[in-house]
Amino acid sequence: QVQLVESGGGLVQTGGSLTLACSVSGGTLRTYTVGWFRQALGQEREFVAATKRNGGSTYYGDSVKGRFTISRDNAKNTVYLQMNSLKPEDTAVYYCTAGAGVITSSIQNGAAYHYMGQGTQVTVSS
Repeated sequence: QVQLVESGGGLVQTGGSLTLACSVSGGTLRTYTVGWFRQALGQEREFVAATKRNGGSTYYGDSVKGRFTISRDNAKNTVYLQMNSLKPEDTAVYYCTAGAGVITSSIQNGAAYHYMGQGTQVTVSS
């Protein structure tokens, strides 16, 4: 049973930085595509970033391009989301998701992933 545990959320001021981590257990990270999604209060879940299995190609949502960086450490079974230049509109619960057979055209679709963590709250104050 694959389990994902997010950490690193918290309160930060506008312009600040945070790094989220997603620890994967019960499976081999390199065989999974891992995505970060977020959901703000009263809004739909939004794609943030993803890293493909094996080669690790990366993808970003338009709202975070140039500010967020996703990376993976397969040896540590951990995926990171470095978030810089944070804005109040980045405030949301951030979820880590993983899937073994996620194709590129579906990478921004949360339904394409098989596993999801409990989420970590990120709050950016203005």
